[in-house]
Amino acid sequence: MAFDRKLIRNGNGWALCINSTILQMLDVDPNTNMVRYTMENDKLIITKSDKTISAK
Repeated sequence: MAFDRKLIRNGNGWALCINSTILQMLDVDPNTNMVRYTMENDKLIITKSDKTISAK
């Protein structure tokens, strides 16, 4: 499965928006879960992190 997405300007950098379908496939709740991204060769890999967002 592959998706082409446009990057969005975010301050001095660029952001990648992840739609709700992809978040569901990763079992990620953006209010409580974090994601981990790693680089392997020329690929960006996004996975659900073991870490969670702590309530403030």
